[in-house]
Amino acid sequence: MSMFNIVTKNIDLGDGRTITIETGKMARQADGAVVVKMGETMLLATVVSARKAGNEVDFMPLTVEYQQKFASTGRIPGGFLRREGRPSDDEILVSRLVDRALRPLFPEDYHADTFVVMYLISSDKETMPDSLAGLAASAAIAVSDVPFNGPMAEVRVSRIDGKFRINPTFTENQNADIEIVIGGTKDQIVMIEGEMSEVSEEDMLQAIKFGHEAIKQMCIAQIELAEQMGIKKREYCHEIHDEDLRAKLSAFSYDKVMAVAKSGCKKGERHDQYQAIKEEFVATLSEEQASKGFLINQYFNHVEYEVVRKLILEQGLRVDGRNTEQIRPIVCETDILPAAHGSALFTRGETQSLTTVTMGTKMDEKIIDDAIIQDRYRFMLHYNFPPFSTGDARPNRGTSRREIGHGNLAFRALKRMLPDTPYTIRIVSDILESNGSSSMATVCAGTLALMDSGLKIKKPVSGIAMGLITDEATGKFAVLSDILGDEDHLGDMDFKVTGTADGITACQMDIKVKGLTFEIMSKALHQAKQGRMHILGKMLETIAAPRADYKPHVPRIEQIIIPKELIGALIGPGGKVIQEIQESTGSVITIEEKDGKGYVDVSSANKASIDKAMMRIKGIVEQPELGKIYMGKVKTLVEFGAFIEILPGKDGLLHVSEIDHKRVESAADYFKVGDQVEVKLIDIDPKTKKLKLSRKVLIPKN
Repeated sequence: MSMFNIVTKNIDLGDGRTITIETGKMARQADGAVVVKMGETMLLATVVSARKAGNEVDFMPLTVEYQQKFASTGRIPGGFLRREGRPSDDEILVSRLVDRALRPLFPEDYHADTFVVMYLISSDKETMPDSLAGLAASAAIAVSDVPFNGPMAEVRVSRIDGKFRINPTFTENQNADIEIVIGGTKDQIVMIEGEMSEVSEEDMLQAIKFGHEAIKQMCIAQIELAEQMGIKKREYCHEIHDEDLRAKLSAFSYDKVMAVAKSGCKKGERHDQYQAIKEEFVATLSEEQASKGFLINQYFNHVEYEVVRKLILEQGLRVDGRNTEQIRPIVCETDILPAAHGSALFTRGETQSLTTVTMGTKMDEKIIDDAIIQDRYRFMLHYNFPPFSTGDARPNRGTSRREIGHGNLAFRALKRMLPDTPYTIRIVSDILESNGSSSMATVCAGTLALMDSGLKIKKPVSGIAMGLITDEATGKFAVLSDILGDEDHLGDMDFKVTGTADGITACQMDIKVKGLTFEIMSKALHQAKQGRMHILGKMLETIAAPRADYKPHVPRIEQIIIPKELIGALIGPGGKVIQEIQESTGSVITIEEKDGKGYVDVSSANKASIDKAMMRIKGIVEQPELGKIYMGKVKTLVEFGAFIEILPGKDGLLHVSEIDHKRVESAADYFKVGDQVEVKLIDIDPKTKKLKLSRKVLIPKN
């Protein structure tokens, strides 16, 4: 009798590929554990949730961790420790993808510490594991007793050669013009993130619908698996309320909060007035009820929630005085940092991004050495969100997962609009103020800074964050353009869309409620387009096109393509030749071999340095050309003529018979070693490759 009680479920993708979910064999002491397998790629997902919630916790303390084991691809990690360390950016991004889809599906009153951990334990290097991570995480919860309003699944939808495909391979995905990861339950979409090549809103909706059909199938498989195992969810009680206190607070504060919300004041002033109302209410309470600060804050936040939503749904009015489609005032500035290669300050309402562009050489590339991907990136975008941007008095403890996620969204929004360039490009967005959608401010500021740098981007990109307020009882809904921080927190959707005048380049959506219809999603996308075009117009008023030339501080780079077999000659023994050229000319030279050729980049802040280095390189790699005239240097005098160096390391014989039209007895009568002499290459021996030169063909015959 086996010690394992293994249960499996297969999901047929309909094209010969199968996903298998297995439970009962690995990690049996976790509350739930599954292995999801597709091809030779396997993910282990586990969930453990505490039996009790912490005191005065009113949120879902969920932690999601994804880790790629290097052994999964037969590799040993680099570095001194030679073991997996802190999560890579890609691992953090996958963790966020799963977290954002799981989090809204836990019961609102469930507050126990919950940990979802996923390991990539085997990889065939073609199956993209991130598209399986959401399914694995949800399946682990489905086979546990942890309360959950799922199951859910995530799939990647890519459009390749005009056809949609679920979970394509790495190779297939390279040719996709739409690539999005969609998370959802059997009945609704809860998360979207992806990039695309200027596609229409209708194409986006088609991709989402296509992906949801596959998600439904995966959710049904999890439901059947849980039923087969007889799973029963645990009972819990994580909230204790005081209904008398709730009613008192609502009666006292509702109209006062509504008056503040209608006033259209700024974020800081509004929050100060809310705090004053709360303190005024506490002063009316008995000592016992006044001590219940945790519940008072909860109930007051709920009053804010009701007021903001009612104001929007019934009056079409938002807390800062705008209507649902109105964009906050925008101010764009470029060239704000004179020493930077490119810079911009983008301010939209109370959100502000100071963004810089720095252009470097191939030596500045970002090196990726993950379990699956080993690559080099010539484009980087880093997003920083310091505490002072929201007026918080706390230390900055390094880059957060949120910062990595927001930076990645802006990166995907801009990357397809970059030209083919030898430069390594780094964009840095420092958020100086934040009240709604600083990632979209980063996209706009990034575009402005790129154009300010003189880089010839294909098209400018703008971005906007859309919100949603719904009333399930009445069916009313309102789509909000350019949402505030409060509207993100109190609303039902955060839908970020970026694009050019011709189409969408990236998107990210998180949903907090059931019932998001494709009608609502379509309205949000089309309303977002109007907002994007308005913002883009404001940007182009500041700088209509990339500058005609790079800034003075930008290093100049010129590229020359050489035959593969000459790379060694340019580098020289132990790098001696290339190092000498760099030292003597003050330039930086990098060489990359691809497509059977050598791509040589020469960079320097000084144009003269580049010209000198280029001349040296061309001399080394240039092949003698029959019939071409050269200014050569006399290297050696011999009895029958002179050897002339026409190119570095390439000598030809100037025979005495080719020196002049009259008889020449000795080359020494005409030249000495080191003299410059103009000659023509008149013959190349096909076997020995020896060069024959002539001087007399270049001088008139008397």
